[in-house]
Amino acid sequence: MAQNIYDNPEFFAGYSQLPRQVHGLAGAPEWPAIRAMLPDLKDKRIIDMGCGFGWFARWTREYGAQSVVGLDISEKMIVRAKADTPDSAIKYRVADLEVLELPLASFDFAYSALTFHYIEDFDRLVRMVHRSLTPGSHFVFTIEHPIYMAAMHPCWWNDEDGRKTWPVNRYAMEGERRTNWFTDGVLKYHRTIGTTLNTLIAAGFTIRHMVEFAPTAEQINDNPGLAEELERPMMLLMSAQR
Repeated sequence: MAQNIYDNPEFFAGYSQLPRQVHGLAGAPEWPAIRAMLPDLKDKRIIDMGCGFGWFARWTREYGAQSVVGLDISEKMIVRAKADTPDSAIKYRVADLEVLELPLASFDFAYSALTFHYIEDFDRLVRMVHRSLTPGSHFVFTIEHPIYMAAMHPCWWNDEDGRKTWPVNRYAMEGERRTNWFTDGVLKYHRTIGTTLNTLIAAGFTIRHMVEFAPTAEQINDNPGLAEELERPMMLLMSAQR
């Protein structure tokens, strides 16, 4: 069973104040890059794994999706998503992706944002998603970049030019990583880029596009705090096709 840190009151309170949760997709710097990777969603049956407050589910309906199933391990997230979604074509439910089973060929597009790095058995999940998609369907997801994951312990230092240097710790050693984020002991799972790509390929997916996200100059001008993401990638964006 995946760790359900999001229903921790302290964590949930802090997480709810993030710009991407207050402003939705517009508050996520990587959103324009994600949107460029999306196929035409008109009349698609969509599965959103780790749906959170339902921002993406509602957006897809605005752009013609036939129906959306949003899944999240957090009951608090699902309660909020339901409250904010007056649309009977969007269904939300609490689900643990570690043990999730989906009907065969029941969706035309699969999506997940910043969720899979909480999943231990990524191979099982990817194979299950592959089975649940119709032939030709796309699978787009984002995760914490493995380099960021390997360097997430706060031990950076300044180089001779005064810039932050982010050491990569034990990159080749995959498995559990724990960090403190809003609360102590948040459990994540580190996998190399190679493992991520090869797991998709072994499940039968074709890799269509990969983005090691970095903010644009305009984004940095609007939010100078994003500049440190030029030092090491924070997010990995993936597009694959069944």
